[in-house]
Amino acid sequence: MAAKKPRKALGRGLGALLQDSETSNKSSNIEREFPDVESVSNINEIPINQIEVNPFQPRSHFDKEALDELADSIKTQGIIQPITVRKLSDDSYQLISGERRTQASKIAGLKTIPAYIRLANDQQMLEMALIENIQRENLNAMEIAMSYQRLLTECDLKQEQLGERVGKNRTTVNNYLRLLKLPPDIQLALKEKKLSMGHARAIINIEDVDKQLDVFKKTINEDLSVRKVEALVRDIVTGKDADKEKAPKKEIPYEAKNVQNKLSSHFGTKVGLKIDDKNKGEIKIPFLSKDDLNRILDLLDVDL
Repeated sequence: MAAKKPRKALGRGLGALLQDSETSNKSSNIEREFPDVESVSNINEIPINQIEVNPFQPRSHFDKEALDELADSIKTQGIIQPITVRKLSDDSYQLISGERRTQASKIAGLKTIPAYIRLANDQQMLEMALIENIQRENLNAMEIAMSYQRLLTECDLKQEQLGERVGKNRTTVNNYLRLLKLPPDIQLALKEKKLSMGHARAIINIEDVDKQLDVFKKTINEDLSVRKVEALVRDIVTGKDADKEKAPKKEIPYEAKNVQNKLSSHFGTKVGLKIDDKNKGEIKIPFLSKDDLNRILDLLDVDL
């Protein structure tokens, strides 16, 4: 009975790119994803000092403590997943993926490292590096959005092609790309994970930038849930917030108004007076300066 063909993985992620090419099936995955990327050989041990960094690497920071932990693991277990490089010459290679593993291997004192060797041009290098970066689990929403944008512009991909590459549908890709239209303050909050993707998706439905920032600040200051932000945005989009602003203020009773006027006259400033249905409330006496405050204190006969 003929052997069953392996099921094609969902999406066109990096997994298909970087699989071991020991079998023709796995090798064909690479050919399907990047027809022009040739496999030079199976896994090889190559000298680490012959490997150049990837100039298209989208990551700019690697945690030192995490690298040290990985180096300790490599000393004990060795390299479990080979890196992937492209061949520049007989004794020169350039990283496609696996910079953390390479750096940690240097820390661990390794002289050689297992690697898949590919032939790829600059655009393919960039695309593979970006896709590998997107597969990381700890990316923030803005890092994903910027990587998507680079794949569209620098790799000349359409949104449908991008979705296939990263295993996401077009709606998800578009939701990330829309984040790039948000004001810098909100983008920074997303980078620092002070704001969630859900919050940002709600805020971006507001066209006015000032109102976006108002909702953002309110969200941060009051620690609003995504559902509350969605409701707040809905009111703004439908104009209900404007209706609330236009709503007439509740008139205070005549007796209270009379007291307010007398207080304002006595203190020489507009006094605020609030009284609820249970005759509870507050009095606010504003002042313009330290001297003005001392004047009011004298009228109150307060000795400090």
